[in-house]
Amino acid sequence: MIPRRTLLAAAALAPLAGCATAPKAKTPTELKIVTFNIWHNMGAWAARRPLLVAALKAQDADVIALQEVLEDANVGLENQARMLARELGGYHVAFVSTDAEGAPRRYGNALLTRLPVLAEASTKLEPLDDFRTALRLRVAVQGRPVDVVVTHLAWQQDAGPVRARQIASLLGWLPQDGTPLIVMGDFNATQEDSGLATLTGPRFFSALPRGAVTTTLNPAKGHPERVIDHVFVEQAAFTPGEARRFGDTPTNGEYPSDHFGVVATVRLR
Repeated sequence: MIPRRTLLAAAALAPLAGCATAPKAKTPTELKIVTFNIWHNMGAWAARRPLLVAALKAQDADVIALQEVLEDANVGLENQARMLARELGGYHVAFVSTDAEGAPRRYGNALLTRLPVLAEASTKLEPLDDFRTALRLRVAVQGRPVDVVVTHLAWQQDAGPVRARQIASLLGWLPQDGTPLIVMGDFNATQEDSGLATLTGPRFFSALPRGAVTTTLNPAKGHPERVIDHVFVEQAAFTPGEARRFGDTPTNGEYPSDHFGVVATVRLR
């Protein structure tokens, strides 16, 4: 016969043993990201500026990738990425241009983030005569490092081989340390373009699936309907969440840009 004291002790320990062995529910680690070609200061910039601020503010994104960012002292235009960061509040700004540091006019790409920044780097993409860049921030997502990259590739429709070379240049430049990777921007090509084959292959998925929208170019600004703004996310590190376009509704006949923005939520595995 088992002593009563032993039975009581076993009963007291049973709930603790159950707690120790039960699997703990995992909360997905989400990252909300935006890419937007802001069309520098073309069109009615004074009218577009507040619309751009409002469109980005409504997304409440952790990381914002911007293309066609301009600063031009000759026309009194401050760096548009820094202006947007100030208006949105709480964002760190990184900017890259092929124009020299200190030049009165600089044009390029930018990343804004409100996450902790662990590292920042930029490069000029091959071929150098196309004047394209890539910018990387390594950010901490609930303590886990993630690399986010913005780029803007060759625009000619027959420039698939050039885009392929630019993507190879970008991927060859990135750290090869297994950090989860997101590459986004204006690729000037649909996912069917041969130049994007590396990013549309098995390593990455598009946060905005094919066919989800008809265009990210704004037909009201004279563009054909094409989806050329993309967020490519590593399959092994992330699972997809919601994605959509934004900035596609006019206010008093005006739009934020000649592109529409793309916003997506992804989850770290």
